[in-house]
Amino acid sequence: MYRYPQAVVRAIENLSKLPGIGPRTAERLTIFLLKSPKEEVEALATAIGELKEKVSYCSVCGNLSEERQCFICRNPKRDRSLICVVEEPSDAASMEKTSQYKGLYHVLSGALSPLDGIGPENLRIKELLKRIKEEKPQEIILATNPNAEGEVTAIYLAKQINPLGVKLTRLARGIPMGSSLEYIDEVTLGKALDGRREF
Repeated sequence: MYRYPQAVVRAIENLSKLPGIGPRTAERLTIFLLKSPKEEVEALATAIGELKEKVSYCSVCGNLSEERQCFICRNPKRDRSLICVVEEPSDAASMEKTSQYKGLYHVLSGALSPLDGIGPENLRIKELLKRIKEEKPQEIILATNPNAEGEVTAIYLAKQINPLGVKLTRLARGIPMGSSLEYIDEVTLGKALDGRREF
C-alpha cells in the first residue's frame, strides 16, 4: 500500500481541518501546492502567518481589523443611527459589496445553535446590548442567515432588543431574481408573500 511522505500527510491532515475541505480535497490541494512555484507557496505561507499576527477583531463591532477599530467604525461618514447585526465578518463584507448600506455593523461571531453547544454567552450579544444603550441608534437591522440557527438567533435578539425601545427590522426574505416560482421552496415563497409591498 502506497504511503505519502510524512510532510505530505501533515499538510493533508492540516488542510482537511479547514471548513468544507475533506480529505480528498486536502490531498488535491497538497499536490497542487507541491507542483506550484516555491515563491507562490512561500507567499501563501507568509499570508497565513500574517493573519494571526496582524489581524484581530474590532473593539467596537467585532469585524476584522488590523487596528483597534475597523475602518467602518472609524469612518465619520457612516450613518451612526443604523447598526446592522450579522453573524460573521464575511456577512458584513457581503453587505458592503452591495454599496447600499451606509451604517455600522455588529458581528456576533456566530449564531445560536444549542445542538452545537453555542448559546448566547458564546456570541457578542452582551456587547450589542451595551452598544445600543450607549450609542442609542435609531434602528437595528437583523441580518442573520435565513436558516434555522439564524432564525433562532434573530428571535432571541428581538426579545432582548425590543424592551430597549429601538426600532428593530429584519432583512426581507423572498424570491431571487431570475428564478421561477415552481422551483422556489415553500418557506421562501411564504416569506416572500409575508414581505410583499405595494406596487
